[in-house]
Amino acid sequence: MKKELKTAPWWVKFRLIFNTYRKLCTIVAIFNALAIYFTSIGKFQYAANHPGAFIVGNLCISVLVRNECFLRSLFLIMNLLFAKWSPIWVRTSISSMLQHLGGIHSGCATSGLAWMIWRTVQLVQLSGWSGPAVNAFGIITCTTLGITFFAGWPVVRNRAHNVFERWHRFLGWTSLVMTWVFSMIATQFNTTTLRWEFNPIAVPEAQEFWFVIAMSFWIVLPWTMTRRVPIEIELPKKKTTAVIKFRRGMQQGLLGRISHHAVWEYHLFGLISVSPKADCHYMICGVQGDFTRSLVERRPTHIWTRELKIPHVSNTSKLYHKGVRVCTGTGIGSGLSTCMQSPNWFLIWIGSDFRNTFGDTIVDLMENNVGEERRIIWDSKARKARPNVVQLIKEAYDSWGAEVVFITSNYQGNMEMMEGCKQLGMPCYGTLWDF
Repeated sequence: MKKELKTAPWWVKFRLIFNTYRKLCTIVAIFNALAIYFTSIGKFQYAANHPGAFIVGNLCISVLVRNECFLRSLFLIMNLLFAKWSPIWVRTSISSMLQHLGGIHSGCATSGLAWMIWRTVQLVQLSGWSGPAVNAFGIITCTTLGITFFAGWPVVRNRAHNVFERWHRFLGWTSLVMTWVFSMIATQFNTTTLRWEFNPIAVPEAQEFWFVIAMSFWIVLPWTMTRRVPIEIELPKKKTTAVIKFRRGMQQGLLGRISHHAVWEYHLFGLISVSPKADCHYMICGVQGDFTRSLVERRPTHIWTRELKIPHVSNTSKLYHKGVRVCTGTGIGSGLSTCMQSPNWFLIWIGSDFRNTFGDTIVDLMENNVGEERRIIWDSKARKARPNVVQLIKEAYDSWGAEVVFITSNYQGNMEMMEGCKQLGMPCYGTLWDF
């Protein structure tokens, strides 16, 4: 065995920390911060005349880039237009942008809150407390948006998922209603004459009115596709995972949301399907929290899900001639479909006691649909050792003639593999935690 790679140099770690997600978030935040500054000193008259458009416009874009319909359409267009023929740097840039669209979501949400605070302060300064309604709704909207914003922070989202789901979603809906009311009332105050003008015609003439309609549409649309569907649950011998079987096949590179309830506590898992025309697809859920534990203990026969699934970075596998898909443990849920549905992808799956841990169904799917010549299955229990994963990836990457590496692992494993791949010059994309 070759020696392990030395600690990654600073520039590799910097690139991983200041990734495309943070770049997009920073660009959006800086643009809006400059816009607010120039508006405050009277150098940006358009924003001064239409501050509501900047508030709701930012929030509308923030919602849009999280919408399943928009994401499926965007991934489809990129895959159709740039698959295989375009330069590798173009294709890797597309994968990176599509994977990190959440940076725009965070940047626009933060900027929308900043504009909302600025606008509320401006109205209070201009009108004093002569307009209690608009001032009150402005403060309430700032508060609900602020709580929604902080509920989405990683420290909350990753450590208390149910708290994130309830506060981020329900206060997000409350913020939508408050934004509707605030935007309508604010159109009645003329910042030039400093007078209230009760003019109903001004409402549909305001740009923010149409932005709010668009935002409401994007929020409501995915919920019209929520269904309670029949499922079957297989429990492997160790009962540390639950394998859920759904009807109908799925294309590769998709994630599905499931919940015991219609409107809250949805959890995201990768989908496993032999082909889009198959009669079923699967989820593999590691038993880690209350929700996944309930799947084992209760074994429900039905579950709530959104019929339109979310694409993730594996969906861009169509852009490349060949690639390597690396999964550890239950991460196989995000990567197995890619290797089953395309003969151009090489699978590396690292785990322990596969059949007893992940079940016969998943292991049989892998063995029957991914040839031995394009897979490495490392059973740490049988081999009594952990692999040098970066070396495995490098050897597979070179021998397979791959163009890119996709990784699904836990946080530590993801960072170690990403650092190693970057050092060795292999384009790679790992598990994404929203920052």
